[in-house]
Amino acid sequence: MSGSSPAARLQRLFEGQRLTPTQRRIAHSMVRRAADAPFLSSVELAELAGVSQPSVTRFAVALGFDGYPALRKHLREVAPADATGGVGVGEIFNEYQQAVRAEIENLRHLAELLADPQPVERAGRLLAGSKPLLVLGLRAASSQARGFGYFAAKVHPDVRVLDEGGSMLRDRIDAATRAGASALMCFALPRHPREVVDALAYARERGLTVVTVADSAFAPVAEHSDLLIPAAVGTGLAFDTACAPMLLGRVLLEAMCDGLPEAQARLEDFDARAAARGLFVE
Repeated sequence: MSGSSPAARLQRLFEGQRLTPTQRRIAHSMVRRAADAPFLSSVELAELAGVSQPSVTRFAVALGFDGYPALRKHLREVAPADATGGVGVGEIFNEYQQAVRAEIENLRHLAELLADPQPVERAGRLLAGSKPLLVLGLRAASSQARGFGYFAAKVHPDVRVLDEGGSMLRDRIDAATRAGASALMCFALPRHPREVVDALAYARERGLTVVTVADSAFAPVAEHSDLLIPAAVGTGLAFDTACAPMLLGRVLLEAMCDGLPEAQARLEDFDARAAARGLFVE
């Protein structure tokens, strides 16, 4: 397990485990503080995750360890020799630099995840084959949904962005399924609105395949997603930063284009019409 980021190693440790919501919260907290995880006491981890200390012990047992000390010993054994991430001795970074460096680490983790392209390629085929294509993102994730929908509409014949909640949300899902939709693309970022979880559950009831970009494989939307690809958010500033989810969205757009035979022709046609209209200032 050496030679990969601390977050990637933790992610692999948790993958495939049947964890309770409380245990998923602990796992998520460890991934977000992956570099520190091998050195946290059970009390510190409990405080970080907002759970009880016995919950941390039960979490370790659920992973197959005798207790939390055994889990922490395992994490220390697989940690790389250089746990500083290349930071030189005596280097001090202000809070803004630390936020940028945390996002760089999130992007490194995403790059490692994409070493296996199959999940993204599968997602691209699902999204390309859905006509119309629903794109869902509420509150903090609404900008991700709108950005994805803006570019997707340049190559996909019918993209419908769901970036507002309310009683009309199910109506719009119903209308899309009646029109032939087969998939829904969801962006789910913290804090996770209950309405998103409910909407995904309903979408699957209506027969839609749900592809989700979330901040963690243990996010509340996981149980209502057919294919979830995680991309961590930065938490060092007052408001979360979402560079990795945005980039993953662009990667999924690329994979979707591969599944749309007319994608290149549509892009060329748009460029020609934009030039004729003088749409952009070059």
